[in-house]
This record gives sequence, structure tokens and C-alpha cells, in this order.
Amino acid sequence: MTDQTRWGIHEIHTKNKAIKYQKDLVARAMEQVVKMDETGITDLMILIEAEYERKYGKNKADGVVL
Repeated sequence: MTDQTRWGIHEIHTKNKAIKYQKDLVARAMEQVVKMDETGITDLMILIEAEYERKYGKNKADGVVL
């Protein structure tokens, strides 16, 4: 067991909480995607790709397969 008073434990907990939050967001989104039909999923994919492009730019988007 890790000593909870050690330096850096708070940062590790914060990082782990952020990772868990992101995974929970994806899980909740997938629950809704399962309920969609093909056109809804296609529209969602287009919106996700546009948001990815807006956030990370064209150069980074070219090398990623969504």
C-alpha cells in the first residue's frame, strides 16, 4: 500500500480521477450511440470529426483513423 502522505500522491489521485472521468464520459456516450440508427451515428461521426479538427488541427487529424 502506498503511503498517502508521500509527496505527489494528490497529483496522482487527480490524474487518475481525470482519466476515470474521461472513460465515464465515453461509456455514457456509447450508451446513447447504441440507441441510434445508422443516420444518427453518421451525423455524430461528422460532428466528432469537425470538433477534432477544430481542437487539434489538420496536421494531427491526417494521421489519426477515427
